[in-house]
Amino acid sequence: MAPSSTSPFETPIPPSTTDVLVVGGGINGCGIARDLSGRGVRVLLCEQDDLAAHTSSASTKLIHGGLRYLEYGEFGLVRKALAEREVLLRVAPHLIAPMRFVMPHDPGMRPAWMIRLGLWLYDHLARREVLPASQAIDLAHDPAGAALQPGWRRGFAYADGWVDDARLVVLNARDAADRGATVLTRTRCTALRRTPDGWLATLQPRDGGPAWSVHARVVVNAAGPWAESLLREQAGIAPARHLRLVRGSHIVVPRLFDHDSAYLLQASDRRVVFAIPYERDYTLIGTTDVEHRDDPAAACIDADETAYLCREAGRYFRRPVSPADVVWHYSGVRPLLEDASDDPSAVTRDYRLELDTRDGAALLTVWGGKITTYRTLATEAARRLAPLLGATTDDWTRCAPLPGGDATRLFGTDGGPMAAMRRLLDHIGTRWPWLPAPVRERWVRAYGTSCLDWLQGAQRPADLGDEVAPGLYEVELRHWVTREWARSADDMLWRRSKLGLHLSPAQREAVHDWIARHVPAAPLPDAAHQVPPNAAHHVPPNAEKP
Repeated sequence: MAPSSTSPFETPIPPSTTDVLVVGGGINGCGIARDLSGRGVRVLLCEQDDLAAHTSSASTKLIHGGLRYLEYGEFGLVRKALAEREVLLRVAPHLIAPMRFVMPHDPGMRPAWMIRLGLWLYDHLARREVLPASQAIDLAHDPAGAALQPGWRRGFAYADGWVDDARLVVLNARDAADRGATVLTRTRCTALRRTPDGWLATLQPRDGGPAWSVHARVVVNAAGPWAESLLREQAGIAPARHLRLVRGSHIVVPRLFDHDSAYLLQASDRRVVFAIPYERDYTLIGTTDVEHRDDPAAACIDADETAYLCREAGRYFRRPVSPADVVWHYSGVRPLLEDASDDPSAVTRDYRLELDTRDGAALLTVWGGKITTYRTLATEAARRLAPLLGATTDDWTRCAPLPGGDATRLFGTDGGPMAAMRRLLDHIGTRWPWLPAPVRERWVRAYGTSCLDWLQGAQRPADLGDEVAPGLYEVELRHWVTREWARSADDMLWRRSKLGLHLSPAQREAVHDWIARHVPAAPLPDAAHQVPPNAAHHVPPNAEKP
C-alpha cells in the first residue's frame, strides 16, 4: 500500500506501477530519469538519502576532460569528456562556468615537452568553441604567480569548467519531475523480485512509515557505490563485475590567492592536486585517492589525507597550509570498475552499462562514471532501453537547457548562454535594486531564470518573507522544500547551497528552527548544527555527509 500525502511539503503519492524504476539519486540516476522522462517514459526514482548526498556532491566541482587521464592512455574517455564539456557549458550556464587553470612546471615531475604535448592533445581531441586554447606562461609576470613561492617561474595555462555538482543533480531531478517523473528521496529499495512481466520492488521510507510495492517493467541500478550490493542483496543476483571503491577527500581553507584562476599542482607522488577559488572567501584543495573498504556512507577524511593535501599545497604557495587552517572537509567514494592496477589513481574513470534481460525483466546496471560524462551516460542508457519501452532514440538533452538555463529565451542569443546569464544579472539589478548584490549573484548562479518566479511581484525585501539568516529569505527556503526535495539543514546549507560555510552556528540553528516549524516530519538535527573544534565560527569538518 502506498503512503498517503496531504501536505505539499510531504512525499508525493507514488504510483503502484511504472515503466522504469531508477534506484539511486546521484548524478547518473537523476540524469537517466530526466532523459527517459523526456522521451515520454513513466519513471519513478528512489534515493535512500537526499539527492546528491554521497558521491555526487563530493567531487572536485569540475567539468573537465581529465588532463591527467591522458597519461594513462584514456584518450577515448578524455575525448568524450571534452566534447561533453562544451555541451554542458551551453545547457547549464548558470551552474557551470569557464575556469582558467595554471600549472606551475616542475621539471622533476614531467618534462616541458610532455606537458606541451598533453595540452596540445587536450586542445584538439574534441571541438572547442567556448574555451580558449592552452598556453605557456611566465609566472613572474602572470597574476597567478604572485601567490606562489619564488622558485616557480615557468608554467602553463588551460581552461576547463567549474560546476556546482549538487545543484546539477537536483536540477536534473527537477526537470525529470517537470516532465512527469516521480522522485522519492529518503526512500530505500529493500527488495527486487523478477515477475513474468517485469519487477516487483519493495520501497521503504526512511522515516519508518510502511513499506509498499511498485511494479516496474525495467529497473535501472544507478546506486553508485552500492550498485554491486544492490544486485547481490536486493535482487539476489551474483554480479558479473566488481567495483573498486576509492575515497576522494577535499579540504577547504581560507583563501590562498586573490584572483579567479585555479591551479593544477603536480604532487610529489606524480598525482595532481587542484587548488580552486571557492565560495568567494575560500580555497578548495583536493583530491586524494585512497582505497575504501568500509560503508560508503561513512567515508570521512583521515589525518594522513589532510596532511597530504596540506603538504602538497605548501610546496607551491607562499602562504603555508596546515591542518589547523581547515575550516571544512568532505569525502566521497568513487565507484570505479575493478581492474588489475595497484594505483587507485590509474583505475579508469569511464563507465560501463550492463543490460540484463533474462526472463523478460530488464535490469540496467551503471558501473562507474564521472560527473562530466553523466549526460552521455544517460543518453546511452535511454537508447539501450528505448526498444524495450517503445520510446524514441533522439538525443534531446543535447540542446535542452536545464531548469533556469534558458536566459537566451529572455535576453537573446548574442554572445551565447553565458552572456545571456550576465544580462539576466543586470536585469535583476535594475528591476530589483533593493536586492543585495551578493544575493542576486548567488541566485543567478544557482537558479538562473528560475529565481524570476519568486521575484515577480516583489516590491521590497519583506515580500520575500523573513530573512531567516543573512541573505537567506523564506522564499528560497520554501523553494528548496516544495521544488527541490530539501528536508533538513544539511540539505539546504551543504547541497542546495554552501551557505553553511558563511553562517555562524546560531544562524544555522535558525534555519533548523524554521524547518522544524514549517516542514512536517522534518529529520532530527544533523551535523550542520555542531560546532567544529578548529574552525572558529565556521562549520564542522564533516558537516556535509559524503
